[in-house]
Amino acid sequence: MPNLPISGLPTAGEITGHELFAIVQDGVTKKITDNKVQNYFIPSSLTVYNGANPNPEFYLTGSEYETMSQLKLSWTGVTGTCDLYLPDCTDPNNVNRVIGIISDGSFQSSTHADLRPLKGSGQTLDGETSVAYRINKAYEGIRVWSDGTEWFIIQQKA
Repeated sequence: MPNLPISGLPTAGEITGHELFAIVQDGVTKKITDNKVQNYFIPSSLTVYNGANPNPEFYLTGSEYETMSQLKLSWTGVTGTCDLYLPDCTDPNNVNRVIGIISDGSFQSSTHADLRPLKGSGQTLDGETSVAYRINKAYEGIRVWSDGTEWFIIQQKA
C-alpha cells in the first residue's frame, strides 16, 4: 500500500490495548505504545475514610490507577485523617505523568486526606518527603506532575 493517500487506506479499528504505532520525529520513524500517549482523560474515584490509629493509608498504585489521570475523592464515616500516597514517580510509566485530584461535596474542614509521595521510597512532593498536601474541604483540587525523580505540584484549587 505504498504511496496511498490516507483516504485510500483500510478503515482502522479501535485501539484496545498496548498496540504499537509509528510516529515520525525529525525525519526518524519511531514506535510508541498507546500507554505512552498522555493527552486523554481517564477518570477514577476513591472513597477514603478515617480509621483507628495509625491513619488509614490509600495507595494510588496497581492496575486500577496505572493510567488514571483524574481522581475524585469522596469521604465516608467519621471525621479524621487518612494518607493518600502517590505512585512511584520513577516508574517509566509515571515519567511526565500528570494526576489531578479533587474532593467532592462530602469533604469538610474536619476530614483530611493528606497527599504524600510513595511511602518509604525517599521520593518527594515539591521537594518534601514528610510534608503532605492536605485536602480538607469540598471541591478542593490539585494537579501533580512527575519528572521521573519527584512529584511537583503544578496547580492548586482551594
